[in-house]
Amino acid sequence: MTYGAALTDLRNAQKTAKGVSLYSRYINRPLGRRFAAASYVAGLHPNHVTLISAGFSAAAIAAVALVPPGWTLAVLVYAGLVLGFAFDSADGQLARLRKASSPAGEWLDHVVDCGKLIAIHAAVLISFYRFFELPGEGWLLLPLGFQFAAVLIFCAGLLRDKLGAKPAAGGPAAAPSRVRAVALLPVDYGVFCLVFLLLGSEDAFLAGYAVLFAVNVLFLAAFLAKWFRELTAVAR
Repeated sequence: MTYGAALTDLRNAQKTAKGVSLYSRYINRPLGRRFAAASYVAGLHPNHVTLISAGFSAAAIAAVALVPPGWTLAVLVYAGLVLGFAFDSADGQLARLRKASSPAGEWLDHVVDCGKLIAIHAAVLISFYRFFELPGEGWLLLPLGFQFAAVLIFCAGLLRDKLGAKPAAGGPAAAPSRVRAVALLPVDYGVFCLVFLLLGSEDAFLAGYAVLFAVNVLFLAAFLAKWFRELTAVAR
């Protein structure tokens, strides 16, 4: 199969856009689709693509922890995180194209995702401690709080999907809401990556990171309440 044919097949085999932010719908998934098509032509398998995603993310995260902040670092870290996120989308798309989805592959994908969330905020904490002139030591708690919120949203969302009611087989898919897609932007990982473009200015990065933390805490409370209600309704 050629790259063009693979790309066409992938366009026709996309997951529903329901519950997906505009960034993932119009930027990350299309970019991942191109990487998946190229990976197919190169003979790669989904787990290979997952490991490529992990490699880009790990390199960017290590740079945050080990290199003093600057504008060059900001661009390189952002590029690494975005490429890692796009390949994270590509592995699932490649699995559908190859008809090679497996529990082990899905498990590996989620393990990498969870490890990435833990590591990125740990790297920010290390960078704060090593390189930043913080207003006070209490700011070192900020990455720990953000890490808690991000990981809890991720894990609680996975459990909601696993334990919640499944859509009826063969039923029409609900149309995705554009309003919801916009509202979800602040908790989209791709939007979170944007804050690292501010690493050239300590004050700008600290402010942007703190704002995203506050928004994620609000979303965490809303998500937990919503998912608990939905699972309670399933039990009834």
